[in-house]
Amino acid sequence: MPNASSMILHLQELYGEQSRTVRYKISKKLFRMRMTEGSVNEHVLKMIDYIEQLEALNFSMDGELAIDLILQSLPDSFSQFIMNFNMNKMECSLAELLKMLNTAESCIKKPKDVMAIEGPSTKKGKKKKFQPKAKGGIKKGKANKPNDKGKCFHCGKDGHWKRNCKAYLNSLKVKPKENPSE
Repeated sequence: MPNASSMILHLQELYGEQSRTVRYKISKKLFRMRMTEGSVNEHVLKMIDYIEQLEALNFSMDGELAIDLILQSLPDSFSQFIMNFNMNKMECSLAELLKMLNTAESCIKKPKDVMAIEGPSTKKGKKKKFQPKAKGGIKKGKANKPNDKGKCFHCGKDGHWKRNCKAYLNSLKVKPKENPSE
């Protein structure tokens, strides 16, 4: 009659390979895990579950390594928390780390909500008048206006202004000391 230890040894020989593949799959999930959308609470609880499953398969992981894996799986928004955690050389359990990360998440998410609420609700400054665009048809332009330059106030002819009038400029050269605004 075989004893209990020989029966366990025989069962491990038969089914030991399955635990190896299960351990491989769980460790693969654990090491490749990255937090995407959602709460940090769900993410860390899932990682703690994988760590505990590995321990049940006789693959115990150092506590610091488990904490490092969790911290490395966090997004960049937790970089300030990670730096603070490492600089203060904090030692804690996985449950304590979960509590700290929940607190950090609530602090990280608050300023974003406040920034969305703050700010002016109306625009300041001058308002522009609405001018509808012309749709097709004849364009109004220089062709409709016979004289763009205007009428000279010195000689009375069309096509130039007083400052460009040859008669006015010649009269200025001849009598510079008289009143130029005749």
